[in-house]
Amino acid sequence: MAATRSGTSDPAGLPAVSGAYALLIRLARAVELPDRCADNRLPAGRYVYFGSARGGGGIRARCRRHLAAEKKIHWHVDRLTVGARPGGVRAVAFPGLSECELVRRLLAAGELASPVSGFGNTDCRVCPAHLFSVSGPVSWQHVVEALEREEQA
Repeated sequence: MAATRSGTSDPAGLPAVSGAYALLIRLARAVELPDRCADNRLPAGRYVYFGSARGGGGIRARCRRHLAAEKKIHWHVDRLTVGARPGGVRAVAFPGLSECELVRRLLAAGELASPVSGFGNTDCRVCPAHLFSVSGPVSWQHVVEALEREEQA
């Protein structure tokens, strides 16, 4: 089950176990992406990014870095978390799951699309991307409920 339905901006509230996580990101401004991305500018808006944490410290350690306001740009998602509105990045934990399982669940809900093909999934040959845009009337809670739905079955 997710750490908290609405997500958290405090990594201390996340489990220190292996699993997957969703970052709920609200971009305050457009963000420049690397040249190798087909569309190298991501507009302001709401996004959900999926990642996994298998190393020491688990989900808590990985999300601590993602939730930090300042950091060196290492991963593509760092460009988004640095460009987020203040308090605009929240994390939801899914212990024991994989990021690809979360993507599969989100795609099964059928309401979100990936704005940048291949974003965040260079080590994955199955998912179209690990970043999705959230638009219109779709709420964060709706996204998290879609991700939890199969877990509860």
